[in-house]
Amino acid sequence: MSDQPSLTGQPTASPISSASSTMSAPDVTGPREVGVDTSVEPSTRRRVVAASFIGNFVEWFDYAAYGYLAATISTVFFPDTDRTTALLATFVVFAVSFFVRPIGGFVWGHIGDKVGRRNALSLSIVIMSVATFCIALLPTYRAVGLLAPLLLLIVRIVQGFSASGEYAGASAFLVEYAPPGRRGLYASVVPASTASGLLLGSLLAALLSGILSDGQMHSWGWRLPFLLAAPMGLIGRYIRLRLEDTPAFRALEEQQEVTPTPAKQMLRANRRPLVLAMGATVLNAVAFYMLLSYMPTYLSEELHFGATESFLTTTVSLAAYIACIFFTGLASDRFGRKKMLITASLLFTVCTVPAFMLLDGAGLLTVIVIQVLLGGMLSLNDGTLPSFLAELFPTRVRYSGFAISFNMANAMFGGTAAFVATLLISWTGSSLSPAWYLAVAALVSLWAVLSSKETSREPLRES
Repeated sequence: MSDQPSLTGQPTASPISSASSTMSAPDVTGPREVGVDTSVEPSTRRRVVAASFIGNFVEWFDYAAYGYLAATISTVFFPDTDRTTALLATFVVFAVSFFVRPIGGFVWGHIGDKVGRRNALSLSIVIMSVATFCIALLPTYRAVGLLAPLLLLIVRIVQGFSASGEYAGASAFLVEYAPPGRRGLYASVVPASTASGLLLGSLLAALLSGILSDGQMHSWGWRLPFLLAAPMGLIGRYIRLRLEDTPAFRALEEQQEVTPTPAKQMLRANRRPLVLAMGATVLNAVAFYMLLSYMPTYLSEELHFGATESFLTTTVSLAAYIACIFFTGLASDRFGRKKMLITASLLFTVCTVPAFMLLDGAGLLTVIVIQVLLGGMLSLNDGTLPSFLAELFPTRVRYSGFAISFNMANAMFGGTAAFVATLLISWTGSSLSPAWYLAVAALVSLWAVLSSKETSREPLRES
């Protein structure tokens, strides 16, 4: 892939447009998809890609900044205790913000399926940007005592609520705008934008750690990444408001078939897809946050790498992940969603523990190679998952089904990944315990995918 999305949130058109124009789509689309307008202008699709990219980028840049600056945040917002306790407290706040995400999944799913995908996405990015900006203004523990971590918790809860509508909504938006035979490629923009937000967060954290002293980082340096949320959020909202809703949703509106109670309809008629979607998401939830957010803390706290080296290795891993993600989307269109997801689950089941064993005592170059390989493995799962989940549910409840299943899995396993990893190491005394946890998560997702049917060769369902 010659061109990657820029870190400013503006993706180049090449990953989507060039693939659509220079590669012939495999004849696997079957009958024409209900509600899908195949005459959508390429310029409209490019704006859809840009809007989906930048919104998700903003959402996850914040999560990256929080995760990568966890060691600093633990000393700024919590009382002076032993280092492990402070880190656990920081990750608890990170995890609690995920516990509201299932609630947010119901709320945003209801808005997206009843009022429209565009309206839900435009509102969610505003709430996230405001909440993220507020983190930069929060007082420290030394200034206000226990009020500091309480305020941090409140803001993180607001962020978790808004983020619960972003990934699902952007995926549904792209899948419903995608041309036949290209749903996997278009939906892969979502994890690519997520990783790009993490990449910028990693680069910025590494830069700040490298040029600022410890005193400057603890005084004001940690606030800088969160200040960027406001302008980026305004840009994302502006782009989204210039778009029409998806052809599939507009077709439902024209036929007056928009359901007034999408969550109730989804739970009544789509319980099996909901359970399978949750199971399929477990690997993404654990691996994504463990490998791309928690890993710098693991390398510095458990393997005693320097902060700059830890950020560098994760940055390289993120770059490899982004480079692979569009190829994974294309491959899932050609070979099917199940084959890609099963391959990813098997690789994580077999390779995770040996990879973590090699990390212990390894030099910087070896650590980078291992993280690049892990990032490539993760891209096999994450580049396929958005289209797989979106295709499991009909248009009437697609946003609700995706948002509820994805956020419930992330609340239980994603937001707690860093906390569980730190706790397991503390309990067992083994730095390999996070690897065993990740391998078990891969087995859960393997079961769910094996129990599902192939969706890439079927048209999107309306009901």
